[in-house]
Amino acid sequence: MTAVEERGRRGAGTWRDKLPQRAERPRRERKQEARFGAQFALTAWLSRPLASFHLVLAVTGTLTVIGIVMVLSASSPSSYDPATGSSVYAQFQKHLVFVALGAIVFLIGLRLPLKRIRALSSTAMVVCLGLLVMVLTPLGTKINGSQGWFVVAGFSLQPVELAKVALALWGAHILVTKYNLLHQWRHLLVPVVPVALLMFALVMAQPDLGGTITLGVVLLALLWFAGAPKRLFAVIFAGALVGAVVLAFAASYRLDRVTAFFNPSADPLGKGMQAQQALYAIAEGGFLGKGLVQGQSKWRYLPNVEHDFIFALIGEELGFVGCGVVIGLFGLLAVVGTRIATRNLDPWIRIVAGTLTVWVVAQAGINIGYVVGLLPVTGVTLPLISYGGTSLIVTMLLLGILANCARHEPEAVAALRTQGPGKFGRLLRLPAPDPYRPPTKRRGTPAGRSGSKSGRPTGRRVRTVEQRQERRRVNPERRRVPPQRAGRSGGRTSKRRGHR
Repeated sequence: MTAVEERGRRGAGTWRDKLPQRAERPRRERKQEARFGAQFALTAWLSRPLASFHLVLAVTGTLTVIGIVMVLSASSPSSYDPATGSSVYAQFQKHLVFVALGAIVFLIGLRLPLKRIRALSSTAMVVCLGLLVMVLTPLGTKINGSQGWFVVAGFSLQPVELAKVALALWGAHILVTKYNLLHQWRHLLVPVVPVALLMFALVMAQPDLGGTITLGVVLLALLWFAGAPKRLFAVIFAGALVGAVVLAFAASYRLDRVTAFFNPSADPLGKGMQAQQALYAIAEGGFLGKGLVQGQSKWRYLPNVEHDFIFALIGEELGFVGCGVVIGLFGLLAVVGTRIATRNLDPWIRIVAGTLTVWVVAQAGINIGYVVGLLPVTGVTLPLISYGGTSLIVTMLLLGILANCARHEPEAVAALRTQGPGKFGRLLRLPAPDPYRPPTKRRGTPAGRSGSKSGRPTGRRVRTVEQRQERRRVNPERRRVPPQRAGRSGGRTSKRRGHR
């Protein structure tokens, strides 16, 4: 037998030996091993120190890109105006400017130290209250029936969006400062709830029901993450329900929205036009949609499609798959934000991360809810996807703060301070975060009162020198004394002391 035949025989034998072994393995076992392998890889990736930070960046970038594409598709018909010479890309170009400004604000929220942000929260609160008062004067501009904008050089500023951020940061600061006194109702509610109610009154004076609802979401999230009792939320929800009924009957256009919600087909060309056309657009999209730029609802069939009803255009052009991707991204943001809040040690960071996450996800849920007919129309935009403006810039600011909170997780702090800032941190020159140090109790501070403005320490209990001495005096057996110095603490006199 030649050498070539010998190699062929051995190769054939090896192939015949391996074939039965692969055939004998059940397909179910191979699928189970593949599934376990994917789960193990995902768990290993999520256990990395900067996984939360990278997820926030990925979700923010993906939603922003989807918003850019959908605004280009939605705003083209409404932007074209031959009388004024406006092109089909007029609103899209302004949206790109807002996205660029939002990216700068995102980097500011990411780079600015959290201690500095907390220190500026009180000043921001005062400024936002002043802006809410000034917008009701002739300095403000009335748009779509609400005097809630400052218009300068063609760009508008809505102070209620800034007030939401200020309320979240300042409210967390106050609640953490009074952490040890929150079991008392007056310390839990004052001054956060009265200031929030003042904001509600100023926003409703514009009037802006959507802004008031999102402010209420921020207040509820603050109280929830601060550990308020559940009976307080029952009282708040009852009061909110009564207030919603009163506000609905106080203005005719709000009553029209409520009646259109219960029976949108009663006036399909008037009060129920937006809700009805939004459902038609989503239904026509089917599973995969008609394709980008192929939607018909943006051709004046669905008013304000690039703002409040852009989710309907997503359903028409991208179908059920596109809607599922958007909802899945906001769901992922909810999981990541909750993860950041639970993994941090600083109570202020925990409250801020949880509140900002609830705010963004709840606003998205309200927008999607009234587009699909589950809620009355309130005029709340879809974060990062609707046409830009103050809402887009503020949303990117708070997501930058959320990413900053993600870099302050204990594992992330240890990795950044020992292994370096990484590629992204080196590119943006991000400073290394400082580890959290629980505050110590000041001398002479009465029992039950917090001696520091950083909040109640978590984890290991911190005792003062006086507490340690009292503990040793009451229970001397717990005192550990080295053998060579036992004579100093006992009743006998040591040899060294006797020589003296």
